[in-house]
Amino acid sequence: MKLSAKLKLKKNNTNEIKGNKGIAVNLIKGTLIALCFSLVGILVFAFILKFTNISEGVITPINQVIKGVSIFLGVFLALKKQREMGLVSGLLIGLCYTFLAFLVFSILSGHFVFDMTLVHDLIFGTIIGGICGIISVNLKKSSV
Repeated sequence: MKLSAKLKLKKNNTNEIKGNKGIAVNLIKGTLIALCFSLVGILVFAFILKFTNISEGVITPINQVIKGVSIFLGVFLALKKQREMGLVSGLLIGLCYTFLAFLVFSILSGHFVFDMTLVHDLIFGTIIGGICGIISVNLKKSSV
């Protein structure tokens, strides 16, 4: 094997290792960004609820919007330098965010409730994450 071919092979293997680490870093970064936005959004919404008389029927839809926007921002900001694997990265960020948010908000409320709402949230978060991952990666491709 020629020296240049060996160098190319070694370079490709190094890029694959960096790519795998990049996906893991993006997963953690996107999940934490989404969680931070979610915490801030819920706190602002709770503050608004305290000083207004909004009906209780609005709380669940607003919480879902806050989750969706948080996932979008987390995925978008985490994948801003990534040009591929948007679907997979977005799905994983959405899934991890939903599970971590469940843990954090359950700890804050003092009780864990495992029911169909959690399953629906996991499905919703995963799907939203995947869609946002596809959009994020493709927005980058069209602007380059």
